[in-house]
Order: sequence, then structure tokens, then C-alpha cells
Amino acid sequence: MSGPLRLSVDRTSPVPLYHQVAQGLEEAIRSGDLPPGTKLDNEIDLANRLNLSRPTMRKAMDQLVRAGLLVRKRGVGTQVVGAQVRRSLELTSLHDDLQRSGSKPTTEVLDFTQIPAEEDVASLLGVPAGEEVYHLVRLRRTDGDPLALMENWIPCSLCELSREQLAQNGLYAAMREQGINFQLAHQRVGAVDADPFQAEQLHVAPGAALVAMSRTAMDDIGRPVETGRHVYRADKYSFELTLVQR
Repeated sequence: MSGPLRLSVDRTSPVPLYHQVAQGLEEAIRSGDLPPGTKLDNEIDLANRLNLSRPTMRKAMDQLVRAGLLVRKRGVGTQVVGAQVRRSLELTSLHDDLQRSGSKPTTEVLDFTQIPAEEDVASLLGVPAGEEVYHLVRLRRTDGDPLALMENWIPCSLCELSREQLAQNGLYAAMREQGINFQLAHQRVGAVDADPFQAEQLHVAPGAALVAMSRTAMDDIGRPVETGRHVYRADKYSFELTLVQR
């Protein structure tokens, strides 16, 4: 490690020791005290420093590996991958979510055109095929690193958008300013392999796994107002959801 790691455990706490260690390491990663690429001491040394058993320390490290914050590399050891952007499955914009999390999002507008809607897009937006729609392709970065490549279509009749506006703010914020009230969305999350264009923009290898999301959003009177297909770097992004038993 590049410097001393400040970790402690409370043996009187009902929280399991391995979970306390995992929480401490996660906090250090997310705060930047352990930046991406940092090599951690081996589990035996870490366990000795905290007067813990090796199985306890291994369980803590396993938890962070599963969370995507650490990676074990043969011949190298355990390294910090970096904090993922974790996003709840809610009707929010990525730009706003990143700002709320304390990140600094920036947007590069790669394409901003008005085109006739093809049949698949027209069907999702509930407009006749050939109706004019905005076609947007944007690259979203957080703290300077590429995170998401976003492609969207919006009926031109709903609002007025500009390249400059979208470079400064999120799409949903721009549409809300013109009186569009988002109410619900149909969304699907999956995975795809990066094609050459996606790989170039997101700085990953062609064929690398990406998180994929497609969404069609509706306003408070039930009109489809936006549809899009986004891909995200899988090492920097994940969706979170809460499950309840019925």
C-alpha cells in the first residue's frame, strides 16, 4: 500500500468483525484514500495488524471482491479496482444522480440531429413513423473518466433542445424546464459486449462486458416522451434494487 491504512474494529459491537473490516476498506476506497490500482498487503499481514484470524480477513476481502471494489491478480496480489457508481432503479437521470453522489459529471455531445423516426423508435414513442425526432448520442464522464454512452430519441414536437444545453445539463432537467413532468418508465437492464465504437468511447477493450439499459419514459398524462439505449462500463457502474417478500 502507498501509505498507512487506518482501520480499526470494535470487538464489543454486534456487527461481525469481517463486516467492520469490509466497511472500513470500502470507505477508504470511496473516499480516495485507497485510489484505484493500490496494492493491498496480503491477508496474513492485514490480519496480524488488526489481531484478527486469517479466515475473518479473507471473508472481508471476499465481500469487497464480490462488490467489485477489489480484484485478485495472480502474481500481483489484491488491488483496488475503484468505487462503482451505484444507481437505484428509479426514474432519475444519470447526470442528477452523479451530482447528488458528489461526483462531477461532464457531457460530450457526439451527435445532435433531427431525423425522421424509424418504425421501432416511432412505436416506442407513440408517434407516426417518419415524424421528426431528436437523435442524441452523448458520452457521460464522471470526474474525467468515461462512464456511459447514451443514445436517445425525443419527439421534436414536445420541446426544444440544443447541443449547448445538453452539454451543460442532463436531458431530463432540460425537458422538465419546458414543463414535461416525468411520471413512470419501462426499463430493461442487461449486458452486451462492447462494439468497436463503444469500446473506443468508453476506453475498454472491444468485446468487454458492458451494462446495458433501455428505457422509455412517460409523462404525467401517459405520453411517451423519451426513449433511449445506454451502455455503461461494468467496472464502474451497477444498478441497485430492494426486494421485498409478498
